[in-house]
Amino acid sequence: MSTGAADAVVSLNERQGGVVRRQQLLACGLAEWQIDHLVAAKAWQVDAGGLVVILHNGPLTTLQMQALAVLAGGHVCALAARTAAANAGLKGWEAQLVEVVVPRGTTYPALGLVEVKVHESRRFTAEDIHPAAWPPRVRLERAVVDAAAWSLRPRTACGLMAAAVQQRLTDADRLRDVLHNAGAVRHRRLLESVLCDISGGAQAMSEIDFVRFCARNGLPKPILQVVRRDSSGRRRYLDATLVGPGGRVVRVEIDGALHLLVQTYWSDMYRGNDLSIARETALRFPSFVIHANDEAAVAQLRAALGLSGPAKTTAA
Repeated sequence: MSTGAADAVVSLNERQGGVVRRQQLLACGLAEWQIDHLVAAKAWQVDAGGLVVILHNGPLTTLQMQALAVLAGGHVCALAARTAAANAGLKGWEAQLVEVVVPRGTTYPALGLVEVKVHESRRFTAEDIHPAAWPPRVRLERAVVDAAAWSLRPRTACGLMAAAVQQRLTDADRLRDVLHNAGAVRHRRLLESVLCDISGGAQAMSEIDFVRFCARNGLPKPILQVVRRDSSGRRRYLDATLVGPGGRVVRVEIDGALHLLVQTYWSDMYRGNDLSIARETALRFPSFVIHANDEAAVAQLRAALGLSGPAKTTAA
């Protein structure tokens, strides 16, 4: 290996953390036989049918596995969904395997050193790739929206959106723009409702949706914004009150993103404490479980109201 080629390989190794395409090594001045010789001597290792070369023969780090997954997909390939979001700073939602996105119709090679989930997308191009990140990944907002849309469970989809905003990595407006451009993806209407709630743009939307939620699931029609005086004589507004067939009264509080603010959170706690002291049944739900028609929320409400038998659901 010439001095010039050796220096080029060292520079490439430093830039890409020891994971490169074979074509990049050839561009540095190495011959095919030199690459094959170093692999045969177990100085280097290969994957993706020899398309990707790891410039050592030890275990791969997490970033090296991610780089391998991206480089195997060609020039228009990037970390996606939860993997990309985690690399951009999102905590608590890490993927169990490496997720990448490629244009629809891309032939992705089999890998032996890393487990990969490959997503094909009609709307993915090189312009969607973050210009400076290594390993290459989509931008945070695209990662979060894709992760939510590719989630099977509505609760998971909503949680991803809320977490990205709560951790101050982005805001609802930027996520809404990306969601709009995504088209008819899974959970679209639900995610639009959640983003509206997160941004504080629909303070009564969760309560309106709760009326529909009760109608869909055979629950009594709720009375909204009931005025009640607490132990100090102050007027308090309860989001909803339901009365079961046996006369059981259940107070329901629906918490949107604004309830996470410290002052609001404490106010909610005191109000809940007053209800407990008065021996009233009070249930609290995050707004997204109402948007998502969550079965667990239905079950808890039915139990609190003393309703027996299976829930009778109707179309939205």
